[in-house]
Amino acid sequence: MVKTKINYGIDLGTTNSAIARMENGEPKIIKSDVQKDITPSCVSVNKKGAILVGDWAFRAYRREKQLTLQRDNYINSFIEFKRTMGTNKKYYSTNADRYFTSEELSAEVLKKLLSFVNDDIVTSAVITIPAAFRMNQIDATRRAAKLAGLEYVEMLQEPIAAAMAYGLTNDSKCGYWLVFDFGGGTFDSALIKVEEGIIKVVDSEGDNHLGGKNLDYAIVDKILLPYIKENYDIKNILSDHNKKVRYRNALKFWAEDIKNQLSFEDEYNLYIDPGDVGQDDCGKDIEIDISINRSQLKEVLSPIIQQAIVLTKNLLKRNNLRGSDIDELILVGGPTLSPILREMVAEQIKEPNTSIDPMTVVARGAALFASTVDVPENLQNKSRDKSKIQLELTYEATSVELEEFVTLRLLPEKTEGVLPKKILCEIKRDDGAWSSGRFEINDLGEVIDVQLAEGKTNVFLIRLYDDKGNLLFCEPDNFVIIQGTKVGSSVLPYNIGIEVKDKTTGKIVFKTIRGLEKNKPLPATGICSELKTQQQIRPGISSDFIKIPIYQGEYASEGTRAIYNEHVYDVIISGNDLPSLLPENSEVELTIKIDRSQNITVEAFFPYLEYSTEISIPQDKVQSVETTWLSNEIKKATISIKELVKGDNIDKEKVQDLLSEIESIKRQFERDKNDVDNKVGVLNKLRRLLKEVDRIGDKVEWLDLEKKLKEIFYNLERINEEKGNVNTEQIINKLRIDVEKVIREKDKKLALQLIEDMENLSFEMERLEYLIGFVLWLDLEFNNINWADRNLARMTINKAKSIIFEKPSINSLQPLVNELYYNGGFDKDKPVSGGIDDSLLIG
Repeated sequence: MVKTKINYGIDLGTTNSAIARMENGEPKIIKSDVQKDITPSCVSVNKKGAILVGDWAFRAYRREKQLTLQRDNYINSFIEFKRTMGTNKKYYSTNADRYFTSEELSAEVLKKLLSFVNDDIVTSAVITIPAAFRMNQIDATRRAAKLAGLEYVEMLQEPIAAAMAYGLTNDSKCGYWLVFDFGGGTFDSALIKVEEGIIKVVDSEGDNHLGGKNLDYAIVDKILLPYIKENYDIKNILSDHNKKVRYRNALKFWAEDIKNQLSFEDEYNLYIDPGDVGQDDCGKDIEIDISINRSQLKEVLSPIIQQAIVLTKNLLKRNNLRGSDIDELILVGGPTLSPILREMVAEQIKEPNTSIDPMTVVARGAALFASTVDVPENLQNKSRDKSKIQLELTYEATSVELEEFVTLRLLPEKTEGVLPKKILCEIKRDDGAWSSGRFEINDLGEVIDVQLAEGKTNVFLIRLYDDKGNLLFCEPDNFVIIQGTKVGSSVLPYNIGIEVKDKTTGKIVFKTIRGLEKNKPLPATGICSELKTQQQIRPGISSDFIKIPIYQGEYASEGTRAIYNEHVYDVIISGNDLPSLLPENSEVELTIKIDRSQNITVEAFFPYLEYSTEISIPQDKVQSVETTWLSNEIKKATISIKELVKGDNIDKEKVQDLLSEIESIKRQFERDKNDVDNKVGVLNKLRRLLKEVDRIGDKVEWLDLEKKLKEIFYNLERINEEKGNVNTEQIINKLRIDVEKVIREKDKKLALQLIEDMENLSFEMERLEYLIGFVLWLDLEFNNINWADRNLARMTINKAKSIIFEKPSINSLQPLVNELYYNGGFDKDKPVSGGIDDSLLIG
């Protein structure tokens, strides 16, 4: 049976995954091999080298973590590798005697999910990703899908999938929805606007290193380890980095038990048999017997949950919304089952809707979206039963209208045998309430309006007949249109930009490419036309090239230092891309296209050559964070924050918050400084902190600049009152307007220019005063000066006095002063008496 729509949606989660399929217009979860809706995203290699995935792997993983307390380097089970997608992290298996990448492990999870489909061969699917996933992480997910055997995939942001699944059954068709997606390893918050059933993403925020894993380790660090340290001696374990990591990993399972149990009970007693969590430094079996209540757990978990709430509140604030403006708050992810989390969200944002299963809503939404996406033609051809009459269908799979048009066309070239001369078609809605009646179709196509039942999944049956009324077999023989909801386009979760040199500060800063701003609907196209070559590029010479770094920037990234944003790719244009010589300082225009799955294509146009070429973009970039470099960056950030304290106009309380935050980042780094996942998380937090440091620094710099601007202007006004004229009064009035505008717009570049202009004007006005004073002094001392030409001197002084009393200016007085100064009879090697500054007299 030919498949025209993808229909399969996969939630590839950090701790659990799920697969769903559209069946008769409804998204259905496909049960796992143990008849569960979700499957642990866990991979294990047994002693025979066989790969286990899912529940069996998770059992092996738990046993293994306990065993590693007594045995070193026995690692064959892996989980939470989604958090290291797109990095250079590799996982070594002793049983397989090889390393696995995050993509390879994710591919095994995908293979497992696909194996649950026993009545179909799945070649294409929609895979969900966190909204905050970066380009290299998305590329890594595509590589995993390819390794799993999928020939075509589309990416869909998890919050959009959740909103789609929710919108399918919800009666509210207008207003704002907020998706609060707190998963096992990532956090996303998305603001959705629904207008007459059409779902559109307005804005999103997230953290790829914030999730249930952080909650578990908080319980380990704040509850379990303190208990053990109080009752046992484990100094040696905690002082050895590798032992400490293994120990924390082993305790994590009991931390999950505490978290899960206290989701349903107010108090929980955790008892662990002696030796199950190893021995202390003295060889004594460690036994745990501890009671924890929900209020204690809240004290431990609330700082982490609060991070997610702060991100969400920032999202609302920048969109001028409050929690009360939200119509529905949708929870997604296993950790959102926690009553602590739900209580905090309700108190600070809005009471959440708990009517949907947060564990499967993303997979259901992905399947729903998949039902709107066409299978590529080449894959359709593979599954065609050419003994049946082949049809091409074009229609909208979701609609908010009560009538939609469907295009049908015969495909004789893809049908075996001879087609009847005349073929009639009838489309019927499966509830029997509507039929198109019979109409003739051919290979040119026919457009038919179909009637939809409101708020329902509409299944339409296609029946073909020859001119004698005999039924003909065709494929596809049905299609589905869901009425009442429609997904708008996905949006760009980041600004896409380049690095440029700020002409005012000299800093290398991030500049967003026009058309690729955050929240632009996908697909999106951006054009960057302000690039020039720094050297000539000779055709065919690969060593002649220009490199254009492309970055991803979060909200308010414009003008921040480029290095504080995520480097995506370097666009390399070399002589191999050009047909002839491109001179130095030639213009280069980049056109960057991003499709709805966030695939990037780049085209370069060279006006000088009138030539365009497509630039290949690598899709195998991995993120590598060097430990020593990161340590130094943390130290430099600490120094930068302390430097802020020395400045005037500084918010000391805010700086103290920054110092506390950098100390928290430093502790997180030191806790596991060689772990790739930890380092990436630390780097992301450090970048956000540094942007805030720069923002405060820029604010202080501006306040100092504003102060200087006002001081110079007020001084200029004073000088003008004392020594100005009609001309200077006009200049001062214009400057007053310019100063007010600069202060209002906080334009640093213009402020610096104004300061320079006003200083020059102030100097000129002071100079004019000196020139006038000099002329009047010469007039007063005329008889005491031995003039070379007394008559000429008197004529010149009288002329100067006339200008002074009528309309004095530097341009009119300066030549006369020069003549008197150089041609006078007084000794120029001696300073002029009377308080006159010689340096101001000479033009």
